[in-house]
Formats: sequence, structure tokens, C-alpha cells
Amino acid sequence: MKIVFLDLATVDQGDLDLSGLKALNCVFYQSTTPEQVIERCQDAVAVIVNKVKMTSSIMLNLPKLKLICVAATGLNNIDLTIAKQQKITVSNVTNYCTDSVVQHVFSLISALNTCLLDYANDVKQGKWCESDQFCRLDFPIYELSGKTLGIIGYGVLGKAVEKVALAFGMSILRAESLTGQQYADRVPLEFLLQQSDIVTIHTPLTDMTQNMIGDQELSYMKSSALLINTARGGIVDELALAKALRSKKLRGAGFDVLSEEPPPKNHPLLATDLTNLLLTPHIAWASQLARQNVINRVVENLQIR
Repeated sequence: MKIVFLDLATVDQGDLDLSGLKALNCVFYQSTTPEQVIERCQDAVAVIVNKVKMTSSIMLNLPKLKLICVAATGLNNIDLTIAKQQKITVSNVTNYCTDSVVQHVFSLISALNTCLLDYANDVKQGKWCESDQFCRLDFPIYELSGKTLGIIGYGVLGKAVEKVALAFGMSILRAESLTGQQYADRVPLEFLLQQSDIVTIHTPLTDMTQNMIGDQELSYMKSSALLINTARGGIVDELALAKALRSKKLRGAGFDVLSEEPPPKNHPLLATDLTNLLLTPHIAWASQLARQNVINRVVENLQIR
């Protein structure tokens, strides 16, 4: 059985154990352009991808393909309709990076609440050395205890974030389910946005969640609030967010994702005047342990099919 991994470099930087895949005689490519997919997957029964798109035109030209293993949770890079028509099984990997994402969520929150980068940059510029007292108090510092955290998306990640928030002494609001299921412990999104000091997003990107947070939703939030997104960039209207941050209608935001990755240099959230935005390059999921979990689970998915 020919197995091809099309974009290994998106997961492995030479620090992972690939022996399970090597035992299955997997063929590795560090990266693959759209034009190279069909050629590289000829005669392949199984294909492993992280972000490479498996479109209808590609799958229709791979008659031997029976399995697509996505080395991630999201399936938005796979044409699932055509996969079903062609009787191609699609598997993904869930709950492999919970601890890594939760850690990153609170890294963003903590850094924003302590103005950590501002203080660290001032130290590097010699301002502490010039201080007339033992510390500097140039930027405000906020504590998490007693604050309200609003969680949008109360699945495995949302619940794990809640557990840590409770340890910090925070109160919790959970947004209503987007599927329409009724839960006694959920509140309408508008109420959550109005009442929360920090809002964190943990929903998948779907037609329902595309630009779910836009001008109107941002206007509900407190001017002292933070918005955290480690889910998918397209869930938040990025132009609306830039406007809210620039006008100080929102105290700050911590984002690990954008609607286009990598982003163009003129992306609205890369503007240098957005000093109240902390942006990281889609790394919340990417601890070494989480990435090894991905590989191990892909091997399992290949072995059981």
C-alpha cells in the first residue's frame, strides 16, 4: 500500500519520532504545491496532509486513493462531498493539543494583562537602568481573579480553558450552542459579550461561524475587555477587529490565527499601530508533545483501515 505524506514540514522540524510511519513505508515530502499533488499521489492508496488542499479535481484524478488522513482537526482543506462520492475515507485527529492550546490561551491573556511585552521592551531599551526607583509602573497591570471569562465553543478545549480559569479565581460564562441544543448553563452570545472581561473562542470554522464576531458583536463588548482567538481566523471579521482596537473600543486582543495564513504583508491585523494586539503565527497547537501526538494518531488511523 503506497502512503504519501505531502507536507511533513508543517508538523515535524526534525524533532519527532517518525518510526511508525516509516514502518508503513510512507513516502515523505516536506512540502507540496497544488500542481505537484496529483503526480506525487499517483498509485497512492493513502495520503496524509495537514494543510495541502485535496480538491475535487485532484481526487477525481487519483482513482486508487482510498484514505485521506488529515494530520490536524480541521477538515476545511478537504472536499468532503467529492470524497464521499468517490468512497474515499477521510480521518482527522482530535484532542491532541488540548494542553498546548490552553497554555497558549493563558500566555496571551497573561501577557496582555501585564503589558509583558511593553515592560520587556522597555528593559531592553535601558529604561529600567534610568529609573529613579526599584520598579517601573509605566503600564497598567490587571489581575484575573474576580474577572469574568466568556467561552465561545464549550467542547474539549473550552472546558479545559474553563478549568484553568477557575484556578485563577475567574467567573465563567458559556455561550449558547450553535447547534441549537439547549443547556441550562449557557447564555446568549450577546449577553456573554456584554458581561465578559475576557472572551475566548474555541469553535470550528464553518458557514455558521464565518465572521461570527463582527462590528455589531464587538460593539457589545466592554471597552476594557480582551478578545482571544486560538481557533480559526475567519471566525472574527478582521477589519472590524482592527477598527475596534484602533479606536480603543476594545482594550486588546490576542490572536494566534488569521483568515489567510501566511498573511500578506498588508493584512489589516499586521498594521504597526495596533499596539494593543498580540499576534502569534498559529503556534498554539504546536508543542513538541502535541505534534508527536498527531503523528502517533495518524499511524493509528492508517493501521485500523
